[in-house]
Amino acid sequence: VQLQASGGGLVQPGGSLRLSCVASGGTFGSYVMGWFRQARGKEREFVAAIKWSGGSRTYADAVKGRFTISKDTYKNTVYLQVNDLKLEDTAGYYCAAGRGLITSTLDNPIKYSDWGQGTLVTVSS
Repeated sequence: VQLQASGGGLVQPGGSLRLSCVASGGTFGSYVMGWFRQARGKEREFVAAIKWSGGSRTYADAVKGRFTISKDTYKNTVYLQVNDLKLEDTAGYYCAAGRGLITSTLDNPIKYSDWGQGTLVTVSS
């Protein structure tokens, strides 16, 4: 599975972006698609995940109410709409794919087998 992330950029606090992750090289019915982020000097942290089949979603507490994960099955694309951005949201955002994940492991990056290259989101005034 290959993943291509895009959509990052420089935005002021309170601004919005839509990140995209195009998946190819497989069939994704059994996959979970996740977004993680990693700020400079910090560990990679979970942001959100969506099950390809059924579409159930999970969010990190830090982004609930501000970020929305969605998917377009026909385009094999997962989106992360990021609203009301804060300085602390500055990070590289990575999409990931994994199979066989259960709810309790959705936030564990080790459980994801395939990763995109990341897209940088910088929040600055």
